[in-house]
Amino acid sequence: MEQSKRRRRWGLDWAVWAPGAGRIEEHDEYLRLATADASGAAYSDAQLDDYAGTGLRWRPPMTMEFRARLGAAAGLPRGTAGFGLWNDPGGSRTRRLALPRALWFFYASPPSNLALDGLAPGAGWLAMTIDASRRPLLALLPLTPLALALMQHPWLRRALWPIGQWALGARQVALRINPGDWHAYRIEWQSRRARFWVDGALVLDTPFAPRGPLGLVLWIDNQYAVVTPRGALRGGLLAAPGEQWLDIAELEIG
Repeated sequence: MEQSKRRRRWGLDWAVWAPGAGRIEEHDEYLRLATADASGAAYSDAQLDDYAGTGLRWRPPMTMEFRARLGAAAGLPRGTAGFGLWNDPGGSRTRRLALPRALWFFYASPPSNLALDGLAPGAGWLAMTIDASRRPLLALLPLTPLALALMQHPWLRRALWPIGQWALGARQVALRINPGDWHAYRIEWQSRRARFWVDGALVLDTPFAPRGPLGLVLWIDNQYAVVTPRGALRGGLLAAPGEQWLDIAELEIG
């Protein structure tokens, strides 16, 4: 499916991005983003976003509510998936490079390891915030080589990484639910606070609220990423046999 297609759903205009084995299916009560037999030699993605061509439009305060389920023919998907807001930092759709800012529900399968919060796993089904454009992080960047050398030692890493996490505006928690079932999700984005809810229960309340503007994005793909305090930084593609999907219903923005 060519990336120039557009689709209207939930009162919003979306750009469709479905390279490789990605596809998007319309159903009466929900929308399915899916890949089928994705190869580890090529990128596959099923994605809807609202920032291609128009730029980033969303700022706090705002609320995003929806129902979703995530699954695969072989259990859980291989790759990443999610829904929420971010700034397209690689410039793939906005044609500009930037440091990453996001607040979203994010899924990552092994071997992904996004170890940005020392109290949470680096993979699985997560609620997450990050803002790498915060002034504290920019001020600390000249010290990065020294910090990476020090954090090769476990006890120094435990002492120093909370400072890096604060500067990065990173917070994430694991969701103790079965993502294959339908659940109600809610993101509340305020200028100095972000809250995440699942089925009416507050799962994350943090002052780490990224700056706007951001764009809406829903996706499932076959990539992985590793980012750790020890300086590991790599990514790649995974083979994902069979079908895997992200279903979204009743999305409301206010």
